[in-house]
Amino acid sequence: MARERRKFQVGRSENRKLHRGHFAFMRALVEGLEVKPSWKRYLEFEGNVADERVIRSTIAWIRGEFAAAARREMKPSSVRLVRLAIPPDTPSTAAASAAPAKERPTLEAFAEAYGMEDFSEREQLERYIEVFGQESTEEPKETRRQKRRASLIKRQLLALDWLEALVSQNPKPGDGVEAWFAPAMASHLKKAGLHTLFLLAERINGVGSRWWTIAPGIGELKGERVTDWMRLHQAETGLVIGAHTEIRRSELAPAQLAEVVKPATDLVPLEKFKVPTELDGSQGAFRAERSLLAARNDYEAITAWLATKQEQPNTQRAYRREAERLLLWTVLERGKAMSSLTTEDAMAFMAFLKEPPARWCAPRHLQRWSPLWRPLEGPLKAPARQQAQRILSGLFNFLMKQSYMIGNPFSGVTPPKVPVRPLGSGRTLTRDQWAALEAVAAEDQSLLGRRRARALHWLYATGLRTAELCAAKCGDLEAVDYIDATGAQRVGWILNVIGKGTKHRGVVVPSSLVDELQQHLAQYDRASVTDETNQDLAILADLDNEDQTKAQAGWTPSGLYKAMKRVMQSAAATMDGPNAERLMAASTHWLRHSHASHGLNSGAVSMMVARQNMGHASLNTLSEYLTTERDVAIREIEKFAGGD
Repeated sequence: MARERRKFQVGRSENRKLHRGHFAFMRALVEGLEVKPSWKRYLEFEGNVADERVIRSTIAWIRGEFAAAARREMKPSSVRLVRLAIPPDTPSTAAASAAPAKERPTLEAFAEAYGMEDFSEREQLERYIEVFGQESTEEPKETRRQKRRASLIKRQLLALDWLEALVSQNPKPGDGVEAWFAPAMASHLKKAGLHTLFLLAERINGVGSRWWTIAPGIGELKGERVTDWMRLHQAETGLVIGAHTEIRRSELAPAQLAEVVKPATDLVPLEKFKVPTELDGSQGAFRAERSLLAARNDYEAITAWLATKQEQPNTQRAYRREAERLLLWTVLERGKAMSSLTTEDAMAFMAFLKEPPARWCAPRHLQRWSPLWRPLEGPLKAPARQQAQRILSGLFNFLMKQSYMIGNPFSGVTPPKVPVRPLGSGRTLTRDQWAALEAVAAEDQSLLGRRRARALHWLYATGLRTAELCAAKCGDLEAVDYIDATGAQRVGWILNVIGKGTKHRGVVVPSSLVDELQQHLAQYDRASVTDETNQDLAILADLDNEDQTKAQAGWTPSGLYKAMKRVMQSAAATMDGPNAERLMAASTHWLRHSHASHGLNSGAVSMMVARQNMGHASLNTLSEYLTTERDVAIREIEKFAGGD
């Protein structure tokens, strides 16, 4: 009994709705079309393959829903009609088993065959009837059966037309996915948080063609069916599925991605944000009378400020992020122009960053082209809020100096208190954790795996920032002669880096890394590292990429970050307890801290060299990586307490 109940549940859901596809499928069955092709045409979009068990249970559910609707309308004859299965269009068993009737020749041919040419026509006819029998004017039984079947089909089709007009529904954005997709498919979607058609469309548009990777149990084929169903019904739902979802993310051009999100007065990136005229700041309460800026409104003033940082891409991104959050909040939450903000408004904004609403937040990995992008990941901790206040205060100081505004609302806000902790505290890998990272990276011998391993070693061995390594070119490497510890002359390598504040520094690079890079170039018949043809080639170039522009440029900072996170997560799976937790929390910047900490505490690297590689202005900063004195103190107290 339980098995039968489960069998019926395969095609049934309490909230499932009837749509045009169900009626089209049943019409096909009534008209005698093959079941599986009809299923694929009308119902496979719902997420079920043409499995006989699923088809039978779904047909039973549809007929049950049809009959229930007919009963509600007090149409008992229609109830019986829609539950009645049409017999197949084949001859009856009796007719099929009967002996074939004799063929009736013409009377003339009969007379010739039977030697009755000289007999009279009456005599020939009498004999003809004796042999073949009297021709019946009564309609054959099979013909009557076919006519009854045709009449039944006609009546059932009329009943389906009546029912479709009565109960067929169109999907709506707020409908639950269980109303329109097969129960198993709906279950997978809901586990991924996609409870409604609106959320499903948002996810498809926000992630692209491979949206289904966030929904366990839904593979590529089922994911494509769901997308096709959403696209098929977008006129009814009003949920437009963008053209970009038909193309893999890696194959989309920047111009195509830029078209995904339209300009709006909503939670969209700064470049897409439309500021209402009454809130654009052209008549801001604290605007100065005459300005050195050509900016006509607050948006243009922010753009002018960001332009002053165009030579420092990383700084510009950080500044844009904070100005973007402030402008969106000012217009959408405060209903003001930015140049009308008071000190009280600035205090409210800082409180907002501490506890932002959920609709303002989204995971970090969602890019700016995506409709799912949001300006925040979640509540900002004290250090992040402190940095936000410092950057925004700098924005208003700039606007004051340019005589765009008469005051700085953030100057009167008390900065968040941030506990002073040693540099890199809590963000340094242990030797065992680093060894696990190396082992996992070495195991993956795929092209991508070897590239990840190269990047991992460069980050750890040099202490470079993520953006600095991504920007590094072969032309930045410089071969230098030096005398080793034995007095022998050797060739070393220096990487010329432009770091924070556009300051130049020479970072020492282990020769093993350069040798590995040279071998990598040789595999692709490239010249030596220092050859002029490689001057603009990224050190982390993807030489396997057919797109030469992408191959030359290598990883972006976000791409490198994701690649290293993947390695760290894989390494975490090989460890237990605190070690696994630490590796799951680690990021590329931890490799920079680990470079300094491991080098200084082992005594292998001096403070002077570490300072140069890390790009720190003060030796006091580097001293915070040292744990030697701490370790000695712990050992001595343990010894004292243990009485040894």
